[in-house]
Parts: sequence; C-alpha cells; structure tokens
Amino acid sequence: MILLIDAGNTRLKWRLTGTGGPLEGAAVMADAEPLIGLSGYWSDIDRILVSTVASESARAQLHELLLARAKVPVEYCWAESTRDGLSNSYGDVSRMGADRWHAMLAGWVRCKASFAVVDAGSAVTVDYVNAGGRHLGGYILPGLQMMRRSLKVDAARIGFEQSEQLDTRPGQSTGECVNHGLAWLTEALVQRIHHDAKAFGLSAIYLTGGDARRLQALGLEANVIEGMVLDGLERIASAGVL
Repeated sequence: MILLIDAGNTRLKWRLTGTGGPLEGAAVMADAEPLIGLSGYWSDIDRILVSTVASESARAQLHELLLARAKVPVEYCWAESTRDGLSNSYGDVSRMGADRWHAMLAGWVRCKASFAVVDAGSAVTVDYVNAGGRHLGGYILPGLQMMRRSLKVDAARIGFEQSEQLDTRPGQSTGECVNHGLAWLTEALVQRIHHDAKAFGLSAIYLTGGDARRLQALGLEANVIEGMVLDGLERIASAGVL
C-alpha cells in the first residue's frame, strides 16, 4: 500500500492506495494524532509520499510520527522543473510550494490542454498552464479564513461575528461590512480568473481546496475536484522512484 499525504498550513489530507479502493481522511495539522484513521493499516504500508508547505517544525513532527508508525522511509515530493510534459516557469523551482506543483500536475494529466488550477485553502493559489504544458505563472492570495483572522487580530476593535453567508451587498453593521467585504473581494477574484481564462484561451478551470465550494457559490465556473494535490502525488507514485 502507498500512503499519500498533503500537509498544508493548517490541515492534513491523506489517501491510502492499494486497498481495493482509495481510503481517504483529513485532520487539523495540530491534532495530537492527525492520522488516527490509518490505525490497522500501518504494517501494510510500503511507501509514503508527502507534499508539504507546513512549517519546518510541523514537518519534523509529522516526520517523526510517520517513522514511528510505518517503519518505512518518508519520501518528500517537492516542485520540479518538469514532469510528464509539464514545465515549471520558476527559475528556482525550490521556491515554489509543492502543493501548487502537484495540483498543476494533476490538472495536466487530467486534460493535457490549457487550464487554470485554483486551490482555495488557507491561502488561495491560482496557476495557469498553456496547451504545451508550460506554466505561465500564477498568484498567491490570502484565503477567506486568513483574511478573517487578520481582521480579528490586527483590527481587534472592529469586533465582528463570523458568518458563512456569502453576500456581496453593502453591509449595514460592522459584522456585515466585514463578512460582505470578504465575499466582495473574493467575487472580484472570481471575475479576474474568468477574465484571465479568456485572455489566455484556457480550456478548463479546476478548483480544489477547503473553500472551493465558497468560490463556486460566488460564481467561479470551474470543475471542483477534491484532493488534486493527492492526485498529483499519486501520479508521481505510479512512476516508481522519484
């Protein structure tokens, strides 16, 4: 069995292949036992592949947990210059978050045509790839939850209650002004992605991440695909050695 792990800034997602059908789970990175769902499978795991953008301390903690449970080496998959016809635009690929590369790889393998991939997590990443597999570049922005936290911490006197309602009308209370403002900013992002997709002649927009449905609700016309980072890791695992 192969264990695939996407360790983000706040959440960890995993997939176990070779079980007759993929077994998946998710947890908060800070949990004492984020991989509790794998109990009973550790002795059958032959490989572990990890894509991570977590802090070094969080990565080290996860590393020790994996070594203690599985007794097999942990293989870290980072951004690369090229794979399967997909090429990176970064001059120094080590500066690109592994999650972006693996999500792009999943999109490229899926369509082999031009596309955008939007990963709506703690941060929102947007990347464009042309029909030849060339990464055209991208954007990194704060996500909805990150913006809310920033306002709570850095503008504490505002004092607002969080709302999951996605409304872009002008607010008539401080809480509405904040929550509607975040939706308003996100809607502007959606409009820009649509503009760029047309300008670059992109064939598809793929959307993944914890806030994917919220972006979709604000009008992003995209194919929602859960676990694109894990899909990219699975592609790498199928190639054998890294």
